[in-house]
Amino acid sequence: MGGIKLAEKVLMKGNEAIAEGAIAAGCQCFFGYPITPQNEVPEHMSKRMIELGRVFLQAESEVAAINMVYGAAGAGARVMTSSSSPGISLKQEGISYIATAELPAVIVNVQRGGPGLGGLCPSQSDYFQATKGGGHGDYHLIVLAPSSVQELYDMVGDAFDLADKYRNPAMLLTDAVIGQMMEPVELKERKVPNVDKSWATTGHQGKRKHNIVNSLGLAWDELAEMNKRLYDKYETIKANEVRIEEQNVNDADLVVIAYGSSSRVAKSAIALARANGVKVGLLRPITLWPFPSKRVAELAARGKKFLVVEMSFGQMYEDVRLAVDGKAPVDLLYKLNGTVPSVEEVQQRIESLK
Repeated sequence: MGGIKLAEKVLMKGNEAIAEGAIAAGCQCFFGYPITPQNEVPEHMSKRMIELGRVFLQAESEVAAINMVYGAAGAGARVMTSSSSPGISLKQEGISYIATAELPAVIVNVQRGGPGLGGLCPSQSDYFQATKGGGHGDYHLIVLAPSSVQELYDMVGDAFDLADKYRNPAMLLTDAVIGQMMEPVELKERKVPNVDKSWATTGHQGKRKHNIVNSLGLAWDELAEMNKRLYDKYETIKANEVRIEEQNVNDADLVVIAYGSSSRVAKSAIALARANGVKVGLLRPITLWPFPSKRVAELAARGKKFLVVEMSFGQMYEDVRLAVDGKAPVDLLYKLNGTVPSVEEVQQRIESLK
């Protein structure tokens, strides 16, 4: 960073913070392909990774990039790719292979409007794709949703650690607002954990059996065993890795649920509504998968009402309704046109539901 020292605060664009956070977390290889609005990630990595003697490669396509991630992850490297919505769609087959082969890798999605080519404007309409698998088969990614540039820097490191801990790909799900905005970032030193990767395909030199990495289960019993192993792992992740932020929830009659850039707007709207005497709080899922269903269910059982704020046509809203299970009313405020809900819009909806 041109003489910038760790622990200093630097004004930085969100996409650049992703790159620097990955470097601080020990990312050894980056493979990607250009697509707006995430282009600053590979651009920044193309300079910094080479400076540090690490691997940067712009692949010929998104399909090629994700399969390079598959290969490097199989060899035990800390590896990352980044893209934006249509590019992530092209990576889905490879992501399914990586998840089923139980390989750690980090995938960054800086969401843009969709479906199809959509627009370059911000959106949160890749929620289903990120949290429900996205590719074929029964699998899950660990999905983290930052809401600030500092969290982009910090959580990409968390994504690497969780991926290694569970031998499972992790996704950093952000959007064009946070990826393109500039905020002060503290460049923290991060200790890279010493992880046992004796499973990796690093060459055996005749000293051990071959390590084989694949996602193939041709015999029905092999396929059943593989899926059962994955299911058990996902249950462990759900039990141990749910992360949320709460503000003013305990005394609230209404709880706003929002993530990413929508949660920033929600916080401002909640502050204004509380100043007007409305008992309202915020629950921000930091992990979109595993989703904080248990906490939402607990609040519903205590008689709370809910308002979901998101930049999609109710994708997270479905998970909230499943958790509430009919025990409380759930309202939705959504945006589909590439704009972020305004503070005034959210405040007015909150006060209409009091």
